Amino acid sequence: MAALPVGSKAPDFELEGSAGKTKLSDLLKENDYVILAFFPAAFSPVCTSELNLYQEVKEEFAELGAEVVGISVDSRWVQQAFAKQNNLSFPVLADFHPKGTIAAQFGVMRADGMAERALFIVDSDGIVRYSYVSELTKSPGADRLLEALEKMKAPA
Repeated sequence: MAALPVGSKAPDFELEGSAGKTKLSDLLKENDYVILAFFPAAFSPVCTSELNLYQEVKEEFAELGAEVVGISVDSRWVQQAFAKQNNLSFPVLADFHPKGTIAAQFGVMRADGMAERALFIVDSDGIVRYSYVSELTKSPGADRLLEALEKMKAPA
């Protein structure tokens, strides 16, 4: 299964996590873009550094009209503890039951029961404008997201 490509309609979802229940369509009403950062496992070293980086650049995302959301197959209690320990002020959501349903809808659920390390930028119309799957063992960083958002915000 391939990751949901650019131009696709993003499936709407509601998941629980660090900020209680979060619904994609509600976030899209409040922001020009929503960054969906799927990650394999809370508390793993690469995932921790990746999400901490997104926290560091959260204001830069906001200046470009974007909110970031982390998603993994961990439970909501794990996500709450992970967000608290790392002082993450953006939603970290649990794609826990049925496990990986949302990751599968975005084409990034792995056969081993974890989500791929994948990034999507969804616009306010619910259309995927950016799609990237990273190597599992490497953080994709934030530069590619910032560059993509800047291009999207540039006058046509």
